[in-house]
Formats: sequence, structure tokens, C-alpha cells
Amino acid sequence: MKRDRLRVLLKEIADLERLTARVNMNTATPRDLAALRRSLDQVPAIRQALSDSGASLLEVLREGADELADVRALVATAISDDPPLNLTDLGAIRDGCSAELDELRSINRDAKRTIAALEARERARSGIASLRVRFNNVFGYFIEVSKANSARVPADYERRQTLANAERFSTPELKESERRILGAEDRMRELEVTIYAEVRARVAAETKRLQATARSLSTLDALAGLAQVAARRRYVKPQLHDGDEIEIRQGRHPVIEASGDAPFIPNDLYMNNSTERLLIITGPNMGGKSTILRQVALVSILAQAGSFVPAEGARLPVLDRVWTRVGASDDLARGRSTFMVEMTETASILHNATPRSLVLLDEIGRGTSTFDGLSIAWAVAEYLHDSPDHAAKTLFATHYHELTELAERLPGAQNYRIRVAEREGEVIFLYKIERGRASKSYGIEVARLAGLPPGVLARARDVLHRLERYELDVFADQVDEKTAAGGATGTSAPSQHAQNGGGLGQAARRARRRALAVQATLFDAVNESLLDELRGVELETLSDEEIRALLADIRKRIV
Repeated sequence: MKRDRLRVLLKEIADLERLTARVNMNTATPRDLAALRRSLDQVPAIRQALSDSGASLLEVLREGADELADVRALVATAISDDPPLNLTDLGAIRDGCSAELDELRSINRDAKRTIAALEARERARSGIASLRVRFNNVFGYFIEVSKANSARVPADYERRQTLANAERFSTPELKESERRILGAEDRMRELEVTIYAEVRARVAAETKRLQATARSLSTLDALAGLAQVAARRRYVKPQLHDGDEIEIRQGRHPVIEASGDAPFIPNDLYMNNSTERLLIITGPNMGGKSTILRQVALVSILAQAGSFVPAEGARLPVLDRVWTRVGASDDLARGRSTFMVEMTETASILHNATPRSLVLLDEIGRGTSTFDGLSIAWAVAEYLHDSPDHAAKTLFATHYHELTELAERLPGAQNYRIRVAEREGEVIFLYKIERGRASKSYGIEVARLAGLPPGVLARARDVLHRLERYELDVFADQVDEKTAAGGATGTSAPSQHAQNGGGLGQAARRARRRALAVQATLFDAVNESLLDELRGVELETLSDEEIRALLADIRKRIV
């Protein structure tokens, strides 16, 4: 109830700091001062709502919110409730503020009656029923008579202007009325400008009090907003500590949870600066790797901002920075490609991250060739794990499954994967993270969801099947060769593993097998298409010359 009451009051408050700055820059309009007064009018009720708060911070904010009764009274006495936008338009100063101004306004209000009475007299004197007294900014007030009635104009009329269908005149009486009316408006405008400038200067003199009140109210507004979100979306109070552990139980992404239609699937996560320093996350496209990376960052930032967090529980350290390398963007105007932007951001992270930092890396190295990208990703992961000055807690999402070998050789690296289920030929994303390494990326399934034509998907599955089969054949041949060599020399498995470079050697062999499989299978796929073309040829319908031309063409296309 207290929060709802405060939010209703805070909704009526304008940007006090901005209004105060405009007052000091002498650019504040009458409406700005009126908005300032309406905002300050809410302060007494806000202080009253906070009077029984047990929290020390709320009490400090209550004391810092000055009611500024003198400023409110000054503006209320001088400035109209609904003033014009510009000071040049009359009506900014309230009635009763200046006796002279009130008198001039009375004259101005009587002007219409004065002009109407003069018009009636001139009609009666001239006998011209269509006679009108009009006004414009060039000639001021004048009497307008149609051409048909110009012969009946009294002798004392002074001609001012001749038009195609009318004549314009003036009289001594009309000139005197004009002098008094226009003189009153000019003096009114002059007085309003003077009074407004005095009021604005007196308000500017209270700038420090206004700024202190603005800071208290803005802090209160932020706290009320965070509290509203926490209550509505079931956030919990995090436990901040001076250690290095990040422990999030059933964490959620605050933005996706709020905007998505389906229930958000939460996940647990644990990190520290020793055994769980580098988490390598593999899994399918669309499985949720990027979501998990970002939700960890958002939970940490919300906690350090003083907010409750979207989780069932959270123990969080104080971080100095949250570093991110996510997404794809270029800066072509400056000659930087997508990959160059990616590397520039990665370099900034490697130079500036500390053991107190949280680093999020999403698909490092994907913008270049396979071996280049894998090499860069491997070296970056090792650097963030091993460097004494830059060994930050790192979440590394990747489709380079070779990187999972790092967990075999780095004491602080761990493999995690996003779970999926396959049923009746379709992939079901479970959006749950667990220990282990993923074996597939399921990119073809994502392509199907994106709407690629069925023919393209079928061909992609065929090529993928051939690639996987060829990779297994290459692997089997290599295993047979190593087994034979080991049997001949008596080399044990551990020593053989060490001889081939440990995890890096295994990753290199996996990447090499994949490259060989891609090359050989793509050649095979081209030749297979030629065989299909041959099977469809009806030789009986072709002449000898056509058959020779067909064979020559196929011979050129054989890989």
C-alpha cells in the first residue's frame, strides 16, 4: 500500500533537475515554473507517506526531500495555473500579483466594449449599416466602408487605404481609443516580463535545495520501480559477499520472462575463480546459450544496482566490470569488418579484464576460417584462464566443439551443454543447462524453423549424413593405425596422449578429420549428382553426336 501510494504521487512529478537547469540558464518558460510548482506540491504528501518507514535509507530520503514551501508559495502567487507556452503571449502572471497589471488588464478587457460602442455610434451617424471597425497589425484599428457606401462617409473621416471593394478610414476618437488599448497591451507585456524575470531569479537562488530534493525523489522513484518489479515478478533478495563465487539458483532472464508468452525455463549456475573459472557452453542453435550468458550478467548488474533479482536464490560477488562480446556488427564507414569489430572488442576484454570481472564470450572466432577461428578461440580461452592479472570468471558459448578438450587440461575449465531431446525426427529444445559436452549443433533444424524450402533441407541432411559417415571412417582408420603402432612399440595410452599434445592434439585431430570429411564428401556429393543425371538419360532418344557431347560435358564436370 505504501509503495502504491508513493508511485501515484511520484507520477505527478516532472524532471526537477532538468527544470532547475532551465531556470538557471534563463530558458525556463512559464509552463516550466508551473510544472515545478505542481511537482513540489507532491513533496509534503510523500514525506508523510515515508514518516513511519523503518528502513534507514527511506528515512534519509525523507529528510533530503525539502518541501520548499517558500518556492511553492512564490510561484503559486505569481504564475498562472495554466500559463501560455511563451512569455510574449499575455497571461503568464496571475491576477492579483501586481495592481498596475490588474488595472491594465481591466482596460484591455474593456477595449472590446469600447470599440463595439464606437462602431455603433458611427453606423448611426453615417447611416451606413455595413460599417465595421476592424484591426490588423499593419494599420491598427480602422473603419471599413464598402465602395457602394463611400459617398455617404462623413466629412471628418480620414482615408487610410483604398481596396478593390472597400475604403478604410480613421477618426480622432478611434485613434485615441487605439492609443489607449495598444499602449495597455505593450505595458502589460513589459510588466509580465519584468515580474517573471524576478520570480525566476528568486527560484534560481534556491538551486541547491531544489537539486537535493530532486536527488531524493529520483532515488525514491528508482527504488519504488525496482520494488514494484520485484513484487510483480517474484524476484528475491540476493546475498552479496566479498568472495569470488557466483551461485544462482533457478535464475531467469528478466527481459525475456517479462516479454515472452511461454513460461521461462530457469537454470542454475555456479562459478568461482578456481575450479569453475571458465565454463565452456556448447549446444544447439536456438537452445538458449546466449540467453544463459546474458541472464547471468543481468542478475549480477541488478544486484549491484540495489535490486532484487529474478531467481529463487543468489549469492553474488562484487564485480568491477561485466565484459561482453556478443552479436555481430560492422563499422564499414571506418573500414572495419564484422570480424575486425569482434577482434577489437575481444582485445579490449583481454587487456582490461581482472579476476573481479565477469566475461561473456558468445561465438568468438566465427567470422573467419575454421582453423583461424578455432585457434583464436582456443588462445583467448586459455589466456582468460591462465593470465594472473586477467583470469576473469568467463562464460564461453561456442559451436567449436573442439574447445571442450580444454576442460581436460585446464583445472578451472568445465564443460556445460544445453539439453535437447529428439523425438520422431524432430528436435525439442529443453533450454536446460547441465554438465557435459554437446555433440551436435542442430543447425538444419533451426533452418527448418526459419522456413527454408523442403528440397534444401533434404539436400542438407544428405550432405550432413555423408560428412558424418566419412568423418567416422577417417577416425576408425586413424585408431587402427595408432593401435598397430602402439602394439609394435609398446607405447602406453597415457604416453601416446602426451606425445600428441593432450587436449590440443585431440582438438586438432578432430578439426582435421572434419575438414577432410567436408572436402571429400562435397566432392562425392558433386559426383553423385552427375550419376543421378546419367541415370535419367534416355539413350534411345539421343543421336550418336548428342551422346558424345553429353559424355564430354560430364567428363569436364567430374571432380
